[in-house]
Amino acid sequence: MNKSELIRTLAEKNNIPMDYATIVVNTFFQSIKDAMIQGDRVEIRGFGSFKVKDYQGYKGRNPKTGQSVNVQPKRLPFFRPGKELKDHLNEDI
Repeated sequence: MNKSELIRTLAEKNNIPMDYATIVVNTFFQSIKDAMIQGDRVEIRGFGSFKVKDYQGYKGRNPKTGQSVNVQPKRLPFFRPGKELKDHLNEDI
């Protein structure tokens, strides 16, 4: 499911205009992004949590040439699924 399918599903299931559903979905995702940019952890009970992990820079190696390369420090988003989501995915196994 992509973002436009999520918007359409929200609009159809709740009998609301597409424009309103678009605003709701965009606001939801923007709020998560804003919180993560500020360094906050976002927890959606029953679904999972989002946080930002900081990674230090390190000296790597180019696999093609073998040449040493400096890898810059970076921040990456990290998602950890909640217990309820994991249990739901494994119900029929």
